[in-house]
Amino acid sequence: MLKQLKNANKKKEEKIKELETFIARFSANASKSKQATSRKKLLEKITIDELKPSSRKYPYINFETDTRLGKQVISLNKVNVNINDKDILKNITININGDDKIALIGENEIAKTTLIKTIIGEITPNSGEIKIGSTVKMSYFPKNHDKYFENNENLIDWLRKYSEDQDDSFIRGFLGRMLFSGEETLKQVNVLSGGEKVRCMFSKMMLNKGNVLLLDEPTNHLDIESITALNNGLKKFAGPIIFSSFDTELINTLANRIIYIKEDGTYIDKQMTYEEYLEKYQN
Repeated sequence: MLKQLKNANKKKEEKIKELETFIARFSANASKSKQATSRKKLLEKITIDELKPSSRKYPYINFETDTRLGKQVISLNKVNVNINDKDILKNITININGDDKIALIGENEIAKTTLIKTIIGEITPNSGEIKIGSTVKMSYFPKNHDKYFENNENLIDWLRKYSEDQDDSFIRGFLGRMLFSGEETLKQVNVLSGGEKVRCMFSKMMLNKGNVLLLDEPTNHLDIESITALNNGLKKFAGPIIFSSFDTELINTLANRIIYIKEDGTYIDKQMTYEEYLEKYQN
């Protein structure tokens, strides 16, 4: 809407300039006086629309790295995970490459979360092998992150634990990027809203400066502005990303590889965009 108003105003300004030029040139010309008067009346009717600044606030999300990623990233070979006598993942064999943006899709949420937790080492597979490259540094966004916010620390002290720079001004500045300013930085973390906790987790991830990102349903609890900021931040990230989400816009604009995990724990792995996958496999 703002862009449309700007374009409309630009055309009006061009028209105003054209009319003013004609009036200045021909207002004293007897043969053109009627035309000049007509243009004066037309000029008086043209109004430039006021462009009010948007009240929408966007956090600044940018995932920087401090370790260069080598050729070997992450590989899983015949990985099986069984939980409570139920097969969750079956014979998973995938190689994650340096330019992969992998979307984990499907209704089997437990399997998607289990795969991410298996990659980062929170879950040990019952069989199979996982190899992590020596240069890999993973930054992880868990779907359930309540355990990070169980104490009554304020936001500054909470974030300081994950920062090399311990200075208050740095921590406050970083929180400001995530829309926490002034007295909000002293808010206790155990009373934060769902969306505020998610933004805090993004801050933690950014301070970690991982060269591989793993995110399990990161858009839950977020407003449209925060989702847009996250999407833009992930698109700028050069390294591999493995993420699960039901946000089709995020998947459409980010993923170049789709892994569909079926209800029985088996999977389909295709190097293609989400639109290509839907067109080829979901029709």
